[in-house]
Amino acid sequence: MSEDRAPVVIVGAGPVGVVAATLLAQRGIDSVVLERYAEPYPLPRAVHLDDEVYSILREIGLAAGFDSISRPMPGMRLVDAQHRTMAEFRRDATTPGPLGCPQASMFDQPDLERLLLANLANHPGVALRRGCTVSGVERHTDGAVVRYADESGEHRIIAGAVLGCDGTNGIVRQFIGASMLDLRFCERWLVIDVNTAAPLSVWGGVHQICDPQRPATFMHITGTRYRWEFRLGPDEDAADLTTPDALAGLLQKWFGPALPDDLEIIRHATYTFRAQVADRWRSGRIFLLGDAAHQTPPFIGQGLGAGLRDAHNLVWKLAGVLRGELAESILDTYELERRPHATRTVRAAVAVGWALTGGQDRAARVRKGTLAVMWRIPGISRGVLSTSSPALGSSVLVDGRLSRRGTGRVFPGVLASEPGPRGFTIVSDRAAAPGDLERLHRLGIRYSIRRGRRGAVLVRPDGAVAAAESGSGAVARLTAVVESVSAGTAMAGATA
Repeated sequence: MSEDRAPVVIVGAGPVGVVAATLLAQRGIDSVVLERYAEPYPLPRAVHLDDEVYSILREIGLAAGFDSISRPMPGMRLVDAQHRTMAEFRRDATTPGPLGCPQASMFDQPDLERLLLANLANHPGVALRRGCTVSGVERHTDGAVVRYADESGEHRIIAGAVLGCDGTNGIVRQFIGASMLDLRFCERWLVIDVNTAAPLSVWGGVHQICDPQRPATFMHITGTRYRWEFRLGPDEDAADLTTPDALAGLLQKWFGPALPDDLEIIRHATYTFRAQVADRWRSGRIFLLGDAAHQTPPFIGQGLGAGLRDAHNLVWKLAGVLRGELAESILDTYELERRPHATRTVRAAVAVGWALTGGQDRAARVRKGTLAVMWRIPGISRGVLSTSSPALGSSVLVDGRLSRRGTGRVFPGVLASEPGPRGFTIVSDRAAAPGDLERLHRLGIRYSIRRGRRGAVLVRPDGAVAAAESGSGAVARLTAVVESVSAGTAMAGATA
């Protein structure tokens, strides 16, 4: 068995694993990415991401590339079984949102993966190894040991950390002894992706068909690509719905009685949409990210986004620890922050799914009447269209006190900045006092003056607000938060 060493091993070369490797490389940390399959998965899966996730792509230098393969999505329309509009939630897709980008974007996942992999190739410190079957992951002094096999034989890597980005059935989760907690949602849906140049005169937003007998979702992806999702009944066999005649029946309300001659069924697949969150996300320096840590129904389009948020939250902390800049204890904040956030996101998706597709007969009629009134109320309409993410869970890097509103959420002025890694930033309404400047410089904290706001906020490298203060000594108190996770300060405190 050959033996190797690496700062980080990433299991899984899907979007979450590749983004994690890229973010690490930007911060000077090499990694080995182990992927089971010889080629990228060729079929569409994720099709939507929001502006916060777009900003992650911008950070790794892919804003222009993503713009070229995506389109802004203008909102959502709710229709009944006869496709009559019940409610419409529309946004101006031509105007960038507060993060300087579209608030929602549609794309084809294979296109995104090609972008991500081409960008990864620009980082020579990342070794992507395909055709690898991981057979063991276990904790080791200051890291972990990963065993895997490929066509050349058995291998062993001693790593500073391991990121399990290996999906729903990921093996890393088994090795750390984590189990999935069921949030009580399980439905089978038939997903159909097609390509056709036939004229399909539809609005560019997502259409939710609120039919109690056959709930469905329809969306124009990009170009000539379209997707339909149909809920299956308890006793239905998807094979019976994917014959040519059955498919024509499902799609006739869009195409009429005959499907276009050029219609290409890219794929049809049955998915079981689940709501689950792992009961633990970490063992030492072994971490779970993406679908390995949580699975969500697709009703608010946060499946891929949640995984990329995991990577964005963890990587800067891990890189700081591996470089000796941040205290080991900062790694505790990953699960403390991300698990409550992901759980709230999954529960929100379940609630929206029930509101849009749940209920039969009388419940569906009540829902229709309620929606007819609600969508005209501006506050509710804005809430439906909002892409603002829930706040992160409380930690030493997220002040969770009720009086500290805005902490744990993104700060637009930082996430809308240029590509590349960031450090801590304090944004204040006044100049820093001379006594604070030395501490700011020593800790590498950037200082920004923004007139018109009250007080000061500490913005983390991932763009989330860690804490907010006002009055005398605000900057000193925010600086103390950074000192509390600094490796030098932590070591001094441990030896005092």
